[in-house]
Amino acid sequence: MAARHPAPRGIPWPIVQALAAAAVVALFVVVGPRVGRQSGRPAPRGFEATAPATKSPPGQTPEGMVWIPGGEFSMGCDDPRGKPFGGREPMPDARPVHRVQVDGFWIDSTEVTNDQFAAFVAATGYVTVAETPPRAEDFPSAPAENLVAGSIVFTPPEGPVSLDNHYQWWAYVPGANWRHPTGPDSSIEGLGTRPVVQIAYDDAVAFASWAGKRLPTEAEWEFAARGGLSGATYPWGDDFQPEGRQMANTWQGPFPGDNTSEDGFVFASPVASFPANGYGLHDMSGNVWEWCADWYRPDTYARDARKPDQPSKNPRGPDTSHDPQEPGQAKRVLRGGSFLCTDQYCSRYIVGTRGKGEVSSGANHIGFRCVRSPE
Repeated sequence: MAARHPAPRGIPWPIVQALAAAAVVALFVVVGPRVGRQSGRPAPRGFEATAPATKSPPGQTPEGMVWIPGGEFSMGCDDPRGKPFGGREPMPDARPVHRVQVDGFWIDSTEVTNDQFAAFVAATGYVTVAETPPRAEDFPSAPAENLVAGSIVFTPPEGPVSLDNHYQWWAYVPGANWRHPTGPDSSIEGLGTRPVVQIAYDDAVAFASWAGKRLPTEAEWEFAARGGLSGATYPWGDDFQPEGRQMANTWQGPFPGDNTSEDGFVFASPVASFPANGYGLHDMSGNVWEWCADWYRPDTYARDARKPDQPSKNPRGPDTSHDPQEPGQAKRVLRGGSFLCTDQYCSRYIVGTRGKGEVSSGANHIGFRCVRSPE
């Protein structure tokens, strides 16, 4: 798909392939009263009731984290087309819905913030991928003046555009990185509680290792995101806006040129601005995409479901990556959608859906959260 379109503005196509493939493809990628099905109630066809384990946390819960009991659940997503806010994509890579068992773990209650990432950089001197100029040996045909550090930034067009070419609203911006999310003239000053963005996969892994944590598997992430509900469309239930309430930071208005910001935010919101799910986790839908540890393949669930009478236990994903849309690009799973998601173009705020990201790419809608296993 991407190869049929011109490269994002301001950078040659070879660099875009290595630095931004998934950041643009991934876009195609808070609770008052509880809404939706609780465990044990009837679930949609293909879904069975979530059976959480009863084991208590094996020790003190780390600060800023939540204990997830683990258990068995139905993982994946039915075709959401035709549902209100379900979007126009069938989500075939999120099927078949299949049973998965995960052990208990702790997970950050929010996405990692700018303040938290700044503490990591101050302690270690870490330099992110977006702050590192591309190497000439990796791009022998690129002019030296184009080998500049930067990253992908959402750049809305001035007027309506066709939605069949996502490069119309993405640009490679020299100087864009976690400190300057939309370019060198931007800053995170005063934005310490917003999720850190412009994070490539290795950046997230480095932070997690420093913090004594790791990135979640895709199965762990979805179990946590569902908050104990069985087969619900969203982390809080089946109604996207129960009683008219905004439950997540997503896009409102005509995409991609006019975000009316009815939820209060144009870009990423401070973490925990919206109600938590049943496990006490914020922003498991919308705000920013979150890296998972698994390699991406569209046929992962078909492989995991080959023994329908046995749940897949603690799946770690495939050994290698493959994306038919961009063969040769190594991609990891992204989850949760972002502030750019809309039923007009991207409805991956739906809890069982999947995104994907080229591992050396960041963007101003990509961040992460961490997990920790019991010792």
